[in-house]
Amino acid sequence: MSLAIVHSRGLDGLAAPEVAVEVHLAGGLPNLTLVGLPDTEVKEARDRVRAALQNSGFDFPRRRITVNLAPADLPKESGRFDLPMALGILAASGQIPSRSLAEYEFAGELSLSGELRPVRGALAMVLAAGDSGRSFILPAASAHEAALAGRVRVLAAASLLEVCAQLTGQAALPVCQATPGDGGGGDGDYPDLADVRGQAQAKRGLEIAAAGGHSILFA
Repeated sequence: MSLAIVHSRGLDGLAAPEVAVEVHLAGGLPNLTLVGLPDTEVKEARDRVRAALQNSGFDFPRRRITVNLAPADLPKESGRFDLPMALGILAASGQIPSRSLAEYEFAGELSLSGELRPVRGALAMVLAAGDSGRSFILPAASAHEAALAGRVRVLAAASLLEVCAQLTGQAALPVCQATPGDGGGGDGDYPDLADVRGQAQAKRGLEIAAAGGHSILFA
């Protein structure tokens, strides 16, 4: 029996609570069971992960596989957990070293070919991971936004194969750095709303209130 644990983040409003993706391989009839996802998303996630692993040249274990996303009571979108689930299966089956997983957090949706697609809330996830001491591996399209947090090392990957190359030491992923213009910044010495990173919905609400002369209640 083999067990692997991969660190990731959910998205609950503006918060990004930690989610542990636990993968267990056991004897028995080959099957992949996902626990902790809504029923309507289970089949989609299962098919994406299986196809991405096979099309990336990895062996999909012919064993009974159980994937648990904990804690179970958090709302979860299956797409962002495709990459952690695939890495957990690879680590539990011995195709990548499981010890390297503890150094990172992961999020990303997989295409059937194994390419990584962007996920929502990248900045919120990296801000929440600031005290974990782990680096964050994200799809390249999401990594530049996440780098604005500045507190966590963010690595950009284009595919499952690139992530595995980082974990096995065969190649290094590029580190995303926030450029000086990414934070906005206005003229003069006055605070500028453009300097606020993240909180897009809150900033939009302030802009609407200012444009229409509406009152604002801060709670």
